[in-house]
Amino acid sequence: MQTVLFTSTIFGPIHSRRLGTSLGVNLMPADGKVCSFDCLYCEAGFNAQGAGKAGLPSRETVRVLLESRLADMKEKGETLDVITFSGNGEPTLHPDFAGVIDDTIELRDRYFPDVKISVLSNSTRIGRKEVDEALKKVDNNILKLDSAFDSTVAIIDRPNDPTYSVARIVERMKRFDGHCIVQTMFLRGSHDGKIIDNTTETEVNALADLYVQIAPEEVMIYSIDRKTPAEHLEKVSRDELDRIAGVFRSRGIKVQVAG
Repeated sequence: MQTVLFTSTIFGPIHSRRLGTSLGVNLMPADGKVCSFDCLYCEAGFNAQGAGKAGLPSRETVRVLLESRLADMKEKGETLDVITFSGNGEPTLHPDFAGVIDDTIELRDRYFPDVKISVLSNSTRIGRKEVDEALKKVDNNILKLDSAFDSTVAIIDRPNDPTYSVARIVERMKRFDGHCIVQTMFLRGSHDGKIIDNTTETEVNALADLYVQIAPEEVMIYSIDRKTPAEHLEKVSRDELDRIAGVFRSRGIKVQVAG
């Protein structure tokens, strides 16, 4: 079974298709996965692997490790585009998420003041005051929305919360007043006898309607790039992603395509 990829709290820098040279911050366990989604395509594997035994890194641990890495990079004259919160699950589940963001901003300003701070979130925790306030402080507040339909999200993203609602998430995204980037994974395939395809005309047009309502800074669209825990998923080609992007651009939406 596909399992966790990030075995440390600070990892990289790595090259991100969407963000450039990225130093990663994993607020989840280094030996397990904790997430409010259980996406079929998650590079960190399914939640069934468990949360491991290491536990979540403390705020102080994150600060010490991040400062050590940034200081080392600065001393060596290395370059960096972005500090990115991702890793083995949903970063906003960390109980000290807001404090960690404050620490990260302080360290960024000290060592690499031109570097952006990005958070890759599945959007399930937006609506919590402390999470929203923290996300408003980062440069790239990247929020997942893989479909306009609850039924499609239930198949692809598999939220832990049975009351998950796209409509509710969209209303919460709108409260950021444009300070967000919406990220959508496009894919096809099947899982447990269910057909998966969020590239259809119906899916794409419905997403475009929601993007217009949310009015984000931009939309990032992409497809599978690494091995997935679900075996029967298909990558959508760059040509087709460009076609989908054209639909969104025709509605006045700024789109970044990662092929």
